[in-house]
Amino acid sequence: MKRVITGRSVLFGFFLVAFIIVFEIVLERLKLPAWPAFMVMICFFIEHEDPGSMLRILIGGLAGIGCAVLLKHFEPVFAPYLGAEASRLLFIGVFVYAIVLFKDVLPPVFNAFAFLFFLVASIASRAPNPEPYVWMGVEIVVGSIFIAGILGINRLVDTILDDEEKTNEPTRSIESSFPVKKTAGEPDAKP
Repeated sequence: MKRVITGRSVLFGFFLVAFIIVFEIVLERLKLPAWPAFMVMICFFIEHEDPGSMLRILIGGLAGIGCAVLLKHFEPVFAPYLGAEASRLLFIGVFVYAIVLFKDVLPPVFNAFAFLFFLVASIASRAPNPEPYVWMGVEIVVGSIFIAGILGINRLVDTILDDEEKTNEPTRSIESSFPVKKTAGEPDAKP
């Protein structure tokens, strides 16, 4: 049976929680929204902490927030002809269709992360004084720091656990450390 709680998960969780608390305090003091960076972190975990997914997450997130900005410019232009709801739905339809059409052509831009960030940024835009350009900066800068932090925490945990294993490794006898050459006439049996 597989252990539910491992030394690795305990260490990783401890360092991750400390990392999150520090950045929550820093972002609060700087009066910056934390949600774009934490969404990057969540997406990175969804991708099983694969460093190769970093660009798709960051660029897709940026594209999604950018599309929420574009929606605010698109609606007033088409609302007189289609109505506010129909113009918004048209934009969303075109955006989603672009993701489907271009996901294999430009995967860093057109992906599920773009749609996710678009959805959350659209909801956040309804709050008083939305700041989508600040969200973009937090998503790229702090989101990158979060990914680097997760990779660093993984490396730190691996180093700690490797050092612990080496410390707990039983010492070998001198006989097993040095291979003995047999001469042609020696028997294979050991005493």
